[in-house]
Amino acid sequence: MSIEDTILNFLGGNIVLILFAIFVIVCIFLGVRIVPQSEKYVVERFGRLRSVLGPGINFIVPFLDRVAHKISILERQLPTMSQDAITADNVLVQVETSVFYRITEPEKTVYRIRDIDAAIATTVAGIVRAEIGRMELDEVQSNRSQLIASIQVAIENAVDEWGVEVTRAELLDVNLDQATREAMLQQLNAERARRAQVTEAEGKKRAVELNADAELYAAEQTAKARRVQADAEAYATQVVAVAIQENGLEAAQYQVALKQVEALNALGNGTGKSTIVLPANAIEAFGDAFKMLKGKP
Repeated sequence: MSIEDTILNFLGGNIVLILFAIFVIVCIFLGVRIVPQSEKYVVERFGRLRSVLGPGINFIVPFLDRVAHKISILERQLPTMSQDAITADNVLVQVETSVFYRITEPEKTVYRIRDIDAAIATTVAGIVRAEIGRMELDEVQSNRSQLIASIQVAIENAVDEWGVEVTRAELLDVNLDQATREAMLQQLNAERARRAQVTEAEGKKRAVELNADAELYAAEQTAKARRVQADAEAYATQVVAVAIQENGLEAAQYQVALKQVEALNALGNGTGKSTIVLPANAIEAFGDAFKMLKGKP
């Protein structure tokens, strides 16, 4: 046997092994799928849904199964949408919204809807118009959080059959037409003027009340002072009456003489030049007072 025949026999026997090795490598390459954490693979067999591969190492049947769709499960944000809506009180508003969602069931998203972004955008526009149509303009402005919650719930119910989870819905802005803005500005200015007038009137009313309270307090204090003075005079009168009752006429004469002495003393201590007029019986009154004082125990 020649060398050529030996080489041919060797190559002929190993070609089968080489082809088998290549086949095995191809099968491994086609049968093993490594799915990233942020994706899911939709596998079909002969055009029909076979399975959904999650993150990690997965195995499929080579030549029978194929990865038909690679779906990202990361949260997505739709472009900011602007649509017109009419409130319950017939005011035209322009609403800007933004929606965040992520795909949770790729098999539904792939086989039930062609353009998921456009479908969600259309659904959001209709829901926003419907929800705003149930509310008046003041409610839209003041209850924005409640409106957002209602819109999100309605969107979640609408897109559930598409395998989508709405994570957040935002109502970015509510714009009004120029005529409505001017009318609202006039109303706001009128309300501010009314509040200013009410505040001023309340201030004047409070000032009058405080002034009346002050006058009442002053009158009460004056009345109390007069009452105390009257009580003191009554007490003094009572003391004199008791003294007269106990000591007779001498006590009364003593009190009268004492008052005359005090009055003359005050007149004599006055400033400037004064003429002191004494009654005819002043000396006798002084004498009587001194006698009484001397005889007073």
